[in-house]
Amino acid sequence: MAERLVKCIKLGIELPGLKSPPTPSESGKRVFENVSQQAWNEFLEYFKMVVNEYRLDLTSPMADQVFEQKMNEYFFSENYQMPEGYKPEDT
Repeated sequence: MAERLVKCIKLGIELPGLKSPPTPSESGKRVFENVSQQAWNEFLEYFKMVVNEYRLDLTSPMADQVFEQKMNEYFFSENYQMPEGYKPEDT
C-alpha cells in the first residue's frame, strides 16, 4: 500500500501523512488531513517541552485539554508561543 501524502500545513510541502488521527476529536481529524508525520514528530518534541515547563500530569484531564490547545496553536495559529518563562538550554 502506498503512503498517504498530505500537503503539510506546517512545512508547506507534500510529505507522508499520519497513519491515523492523533486524537478522536475534530482537531485530531483536522491534523490527520493537514499535517505530515515529520511535522507531527516536531510537535511531539515541542509538547514534551511544554509538559516539562508546566509540569503537567499526563494522567489528568487538564493535560488532554492542554494537548488539544497546543496542537491547535502549533498547527493552525500564526502566533503559537513557547511556555511563559521558557529558557532554551545552553549548548
